[in-house]
Amino acid sequence: MTEPPQIVQAANQRAEELDFDMSCEPGVGQLLAVLAAAVPANGRILELGTGAGVGLSWLVSGLRGRTDVEVVSVDIDPKVLERVAADSWPDFVRLELGEGGELVDRLGKFNLVFPDEPGSKFDNFEGSIAALRAGGVLVLDDLYLIDEPESSYREPLIEMRDQVLQDARLVEVDLPTSSGILLATRLAESAA
Repeated sequence: MTEPPQIVQAANQRAEELDFDMSCEPGVGQLLAVLAAAVPANGRILELGTGAGVGLSWLVSGLRGRTDVEVVSVDIDPKVLERVAADSWPDFVRLELGEGGELVDRLGKFNLVFPDEPGSKFDNFEGSIAALRAGGVLVLDDLYLIDEPESSYREPLIEMRDQVLQDARLVEVDLPTSSGILLATRLAESAA
């Protein structure tokens, strides 16, 4: 792998300073950058769980100077979000304070949704699916925890994965790579 973009390096440094160890892995980040690059003109991207901003930085790096895409990132921790907001972000990035699972229903529709915190993955996962526009892509990571019997996330992740795999509105692929990734695309309403 080549060296990450400068914006990602800065976010990784911020994660170290904040002692934040739940940032997305490089393989997931690279995938987010590729998927962000594919968002159509005037599209929207939603990240639920800003954390230290590593995933957000990968999303922004994939846009490579585009200004026609809105990126919304939500986090529940005001101190961490304040630290992320203190860094320089393009004008099309909007940081929201709140619990992702609670806010997702009010944020509108998106071309790319990355639910990366418990509220949007487990408590209101339906909201994450509902936030997808037709043709929109849902990115789920950390599925490797399904194979960890002691993980408190094991059962909720199994339920979430099963929900995606059984949802007639979605076409999905389970990628056993990086931290374990599940991608799903929302079909047009007439196809669902």
